[in-house]
Amino acid sequence: MHTEVPLQLLLAMEAGEPDFAMAAGDKQRVTTQAKADIAEALATLEAHLASRTFVACERITLSDVSLFAACTCLERLGVLRLGKASQRWYMTTASHPKVAAAISAAAAESSKTVSSSSRLTAAAAAAGGGAGGAGGNTIGGGKWDRGRLRIKELLAQGESAIGKTVTVKGWVRTSRSAEKGATVFVELTDGSTVRGVQLVLSAATTTGTQDVINCGGVGASLSAVALVVASPAKGQTIELQVTAATVIGPVLGGDNGEVGGKNYPMAKKAHGLEFLREQAHLRPRSKMFSSAMRMRHAMAFATHKFFNERGFVYTHTPLITGADCEGAGEMFACTTLLPEHAKLSEIPVDKAGNVDFSKDFFGKRTCLTVSGQLNVETFACALSDVYTFGPTFRAENSHTARHLAEFWMIEPEICFADLGDDMALAEDYVRYCAAYALENCADDLAYFEDEYPAGEKGLRDRLRNVVESEFARITYTEGVALLQREIAEGKVVFERYPNWGDDLGSEHERYITEKVFKKPTIVINYPKGIKAFYMKLNDDNETVAAMDILVPKIGELIGGSQREDSLSVLETRAAACGVRPQDIWWYADLRRYGTVPHAGFGLGFERLIMFVTGLENIRDVIPFPRVPGHAEF
Repeated sequence: MHTEVPLQLLLAMEAGEPDFAMAAGDKQRVTTQAKADIAEALATLEAHLASRTFVACERITLSDVSLFAACTCLERLGVLRLGKASQRWYMTTASHPKVAAAISAAAAESSKTVSSSSRLTAAAAAAGGGAGGAGGNTIGGGKWDRGRLRIKELLAQGESAIGKTVTVKGWVRTSRSAEKGATVFVELTDGSTVRGVQLVLSAATTTGTQDVINCGGVGASLSAVALVVASPAKGQTIELQVTAATVIGPVLGGDNGEVGGKNYPMAKKAHGLEFLREQAHLRPRSKMFSSAMRMRHAMAFATHKFFNERGFVYTHTPLITGADCEGAGEMFACTTLLPEHAKLSEIPVDKAGNVDFSKDFFGKRTCLTVSGQLNVETFACALSDVYTFGPTFRAENSHTARHLAEFWMIEPEICFADLGDDMALAEDYVRYCAAYALENCADDLAYFEDEYPAGEKGLRDRLRNVVESEFARITYTEGVALLQREIAEGKVVFERYPNWGDDLGSEHERYITEKVFKKPTIVINYPKGIKAFYMKLNDDNETVAAMDILVPKIGELIGGSQREDSLSVLETRAAACGVRPQDIWWYADLRRYGTVPHAGFGLGFERLIMFVTGLENIRDVIPFPRVPGHAEF
């Protein structure tokens, strides 16, 4: 794509460089021709990217970085017009860690005097001559040094690492001996990637071979200094010929606590998910759960990155609250009136015989929050665009694969915005997370789809569909009518019939998004009777400006609404929903003093992880699941 000459020309003319001074008429003609040449080049790029992810290879290269830098300049000049395939490529490239770092560096430089040509090459230069390299052990030029090479970086080097001497540290995933102990093969993993690296130890030439043989096997921690060599084995490019091995921590799994693997819970064999949940302190060592946790990290990072790039302010909302945001009443009480050995007779009561919470720590009944939304709205009405990302709690006695008592919520709030703005933001966010997972979590996605026995076939295609598709939109009323029509025509049978006025069940949501539209779908304008008091009442007085985003595999992923900005309507709706005015006086003040139209949404973070991994049970995407009857660890 030959954009360099017209782009440099436009940048030079914008900067007023004397070599490009010309009459107004000439300047206009030159500018028009330059923009036409750029448009033609962008069309060529769109056609090229229609059938591939990156410009030159299957992974991001300098071609992508330099072209991305050029497109960034075109965007600043207001002449960037990307098609759908090019937009996907642009978003994917922008999500790469080194490109993101380059963008941050360029932003810092924007306050200084920088020439046009240096702006054009800033991103490529900051990328350090290519993406995906191993880098050094010292991070960011600071003092901290791992003292080892992470297995992820080692494997990324591939054949280029052959001949190097490296130090690796990690845990034994598998171990076997050959030739009566003369040679030992160990698969070592350090958690940086789902893949391990093979260590080859020779009793004749490797210091510490016998110690490794006697370390207890699977689960022991080792340090190895080794030479990287080409691997003759199928499925791996390199392996490590170990010169010196040190057992850091043996496995004390013998019957009497001696070294041995007999009683090690995570010994090499297939483990059921329920067993792994019972071993929550050790299950991060399993392939499935370590991949899930890396995906969780990636989605958390992508979330903060997404909102930070758009100027949102991250706001911490309280976990202890005196308000029930959803009006559901399913909340965990926080009290100091029940010390460990309290007797019933010692609990203070009022004249009516009820617990006297005025004697409690906060002087009133308080609970763990079910949402940070009401609190974060107060900051939105001052800082305009904010979000909160933190733990929430619900005392719902549910044992399904979709519910937890403790879970994390992402809740952005935008001011001077309506439901349309809210839907656009939510759609952008979901698409961004899917693109980020595809670009930055390739190994873990490949594991979940290709190697994990219960994995979802077509996982990556489903995520690509999210990135590349426009979300469908339908009203609640249209959705109910559609479901009823499908039933009448004999196309589907549901456990519960969808009546207007009832909340859609998971079976209804998944049918709409998986069978009808076959892509993410936004359902809007729900009956007011099934939604919270703070959602804006529509003109029909029967529905509210609410929306749910339904996605294949999950059903509802996001729920949001435009908030009621009329004080009188808010007070009326709150009273109708049984919310006491004294409990939301501060929330009502936002409408009393400088009210503005605003909107927001909530996303259950664990459901997002299920969405990008294909895992079926929400208990397998959070480190320590809290469910009825279970609060171990």
